[in-house]
Amino acid sequence: MELSIDTVGEQSSVAVSDRGLVLTEINWQSGRRHTPSLTPMIDFVCRQTGNTEIVKQELEAVFVDVGPGAYGGIRSGMAAAEGLAVALDLQCVGVGRLEIEAFQHASSGLAAAIHRASRTSWAWQIFWGPLDRWRELGPAQTGAEFELLRALGDARRFAGRPGVICGEPGRLSDDSAASLEHAGWACSPASLNTRRAGILAELGWRRLQDGQGVAPAALEPLYLREPAIGPQPPQ
Repeated sequence: MELSIDTVGEQSSVAVSDRGLVLTEINWQSGRRHTPSLTPMIDFVCRQTGNTEIVKQELEAVFVDVGPGAYGGIRSGMAAAEGLAVALDLQCVGVGRLEIEAFQHASSGLAAAIHRASRTSWAWQIFWGPLDRWRELGPAQTGAEFELLRALGDARRFAGRPGVICGEPGRLSDDSAASLEHAGWACSPASLNTRRAGILAELGWRRLQDGQGVAPAALEPLYLREPAIGPQPPQ
């Protein structure tokens, strides 16, 4: 069995799975209080799966969303994953937020996950399916809205057709949304823009089978930009 943890946004999710297939999953509005709510929710999904201590003893890996997203949320999930993995001598797999969001749309072929990184910038990553050939077209990026539109245009030309935009398409400006709609892009409905630990479980299992499990200390967060706290680089 595996434990999956996603706390990078204001909605969090945890799941217990067996070879990537979800056994128990819970999603909740954590807001910015990721840390105090996470441990009780992990205990809850383990308890709902079976005897809590037996479930933890049978875990073979921990999968965790490494961002980008809220700095405190990323750290909360990664700290919990690393702590459990060290205590139970487990491997870890880190998966990016944008791939988790896009993977639900793998059957569409081209899937672009986008979300607001700040008032003036976006984060995005674009993927190409179907499932047996699922891959990223490039690393996660951040930039202004016009740069996002340019990246989507490049992806459309690569694929030969538009695809699905997921994550936070509702936060695009009216002009950009109209332009993308005219180009044939489909915006994912809100019900399919929710990150679920069950999706993370499937992706994590695929990577674990490909030999991508790592020691807890080797997990790396994906911030894309400097956190708002602490020393900042010169502008």
